Amino acid sequence: MIATLFQILGGLALFLLAMEMMTNGLKSAAGHHLRHLLGHWTKTPLRGLAAGFLITGLVQSSGAVTVATIGFVNAGLLSLSQSLGVIFGSNIGTTMTAWLVSLVGFGFNIEAIALPILAAGVGLKLISGNPRSQSLGEALAGFALFFLGLSILKSSLESFTGGMDSSILLQNEYGLPAFMLIGFLATVVTQSSSAALAIVLTAAAGGLIPLNNAAAAVIGANLGSTSTAALSAIKATANARRLAIGHILFNAVTGAIALLILPLMLWTVALLADWLQLDANVAVSLALFHTLFNVLGAFVMLPFTPHFARFLGRLFRSREEDLAEPRFLDNTLVTTPELAVSAVDQEMKRLIDLNRGLLRVCLDREGLKPAQIGPKSETCLSLNQSITDYVSKLRAEKIHPATVDALTRTILTCRYLAEATNLAPALLQLRESRKLPQLAGLSGELEQYVDLLRALVSADETAPVIFNDTEKTYHMLKSRMLAMIVKGDLSAIAGERTLDTLSSVRRLCDQWHKSLAWRPATELLNGESHAQGAENRI
Repeated sequence: MIATLFQILGGLALFLLAMEMMTNGLKSAAGHHLRHLLGHWTKTPLRGLAAGFLITGLVQSSGAVTVATIGFVNAGLLSLSQSLGVIFGSNIGTTMTAWLVSLVGFGFNIEAIALPILAAGVGLKLISGNPRSQSLGEALAGFALFFLGLSILKSSLESFTGGMDSSILLQNEYGLPAFMLIGFLATVVTQSSSAALAIVLTAAAGGLIPLNNAAAAVIGANLGSTSTAALSAIKATANARRLAIGHILFNAVTGAIALLILPLMLWTVALLADWLQLDANVAVSLALFHTLFNVLGAFVMLPFTPHFARFLGRLFRSREEDLAEPRFLDNTLVTTPELAVSAVDQEMKRLIDLNRGLLRVCLDREGLKPAQIGPKSETCLSLNQSITDYVSKLRAEKIHPATVDALTRTILTCRYLAEATNLAPALLQLRESRKLPQLAGLSGELEQYVDLLRALVSADETAPVIFNDTEKTYHMLKSRMLAMIVKGDLSAIAGERTLDTLSSVRRLCDQWHKSLAWRPATELLNGESHAQGAENRI
């Protein structure tokens, strides 16, 4: 019995190694094509579903696709709605493993297939000098080991079944939830739903557990696959955590529905197996069941993806995300630009205040690191983009030329503010440069420069006198530092770095100063109308 148990563990270990080799090899061989597919073919939830299914079917790892999707959401390359489609498709794609196990693993002499493939894969990896071909060889070797591991699992579970009273597991008093828990725990422990499915399918095919209990274990394995997403999203962005919750909720709802209508689904599986003329064995029935409930769940949820995304969007909200949400931009005003102008003005005032707050923090808070201003910067950039997108949606044919001019100034100011936001870390670097021993002789001038920057940031409107003073101080500091580099009082590396920082701060000042010239479009339009009224009276 102990020898058989070690055989089971060895087969499982070989299976897990094979899955990792297949996944890594195929990902490396496909290279940027998979990233392109995931990043660019997900414009709608339906296309995301197709991309998720295709990539998971190729790399044989829903966990890898889920983690990659979370990475894209982290980077802002995928929206929550798009990424949910990928997750739905990934769940369908992972059913390919069950089909491989059921159709190939139990229908052929596995060693006769696996050993030649293993030889070809290892040979390709060792002989080829092309990295892509080497990766393909690794994937082929993993594919062969997949079946060898499955063969060991199959034979060892058959021995295990022969050495014990199978009625212990065949009796129904354990209940479906117990087998569902077994499938869930097997996936969590191995971090591979494919491995858990292989165990369940081989156990069912060997007569160790009946079909209905095996189906419950398959549902549990499907739910356990969400643990990978949950673990990878622990320290991720709020959007990535929302996606992980969405993955868990989707699998939980799909599993609950499948469990509630299990007799109906198994009856449907029997009908489909007969209609498709598939071999009437338990493994094929389970593969068909796994596919059926994942496809059913995906297409039930797909029409509600936008609503589901909105619900998830309310979770894990930070103060910065609340600030980044537009408060005045109403899409019903898009067809009447003259009314929309007032809403844009209100958001622009908020945007300028948020940018001013960001710059003040960078100038005043001690010990602040660039990473710590990230959320505030994202808030400013997000609101900035929302304003720009809203203005671009206004009906151009209905906009008066004077309104076009006013909104053009608004868009231009958004560009100024976006650049100022991106340059904000330079203020932190400038403050850090004052601590350099080599710049001790310039500490007074640097402090004066920072004070001028504070005054410029605090200004509510253009301050040409302060701006000119910052320009003069900048040129003086630049001249002094260049002289210090020539004399050897300041190392070339430290000098170049500090001069780059000064240049970035100067650019920030220029962009901020230009943004202060912004005036609400409503004021400009009202002023023009008053001027025209005065001309008419004359």
